[in-house]
Amino acid sequence: MQLDQNKAWLEGVYRCPSPHCDERPVGMEIELLVIHGISLPPGEFGGPFIDQLFTHTLDKNTHPYFADIADLRVSSHLLIRRTGIITQYVSFQQRAWHAGISNFAGRRCCNDFSLGIELEGCDNVPYTDEQYQQLIQLIQLFQQTWPVLTSERIVGHSDIAPGRKTDPGPAFDWNRLACKPDRS
Repeated sequence: MQLDQNKAWLEGVYRCPSPHCDERPVGMEIELLVIHGISLPPGEFGGPFIDQLFTHTLDKNTHPYFADIADLRVSSHLLIRRTGIITQYVSFQQRAWHAGISNFAGRRCCNDFSLGIELEGCDNVPYTDEQYQQLIQLIQLFQQTWPVLTSERIVGHSDIAPGRKTDPGPAFDWNRLACKPDRS
């Protein structure tokens, strides 16, 4: 796994460009990695719905849950499916809209200085070995590219939006990440 020469796109992964992104503020560097969990509809895996949500093509009539989310303008840089397949939606040089109202170490607007990785899953279902393997490879690549991404700067969505978000949830095993201290 490697980045292109502009450190913008992963080579050899599926690309599904999202319109839900914009430029990072001038001079803003990547300093945080946020891990998320997502399933659409909730608790169901597979299918095109995550891609559709991030590309603003989700049909609100396909499932009752979609009526409330079809018009959201959200994205992430990456998604790791349960099979380990990776999709990239937003260039790493751009700001994906994944964190929402957020705060890390007293800094608000985490989208400005973070990368977002979605794992296909939900709070109460264990993530797959394939997902952990890909996530670990990505973390190693990102730490080589952006050395500031130390273990203290790898967080869950719940860490930067407590009370508002719960993902990646209790089913995510932080101890499987070699770069992460014990969180038990």
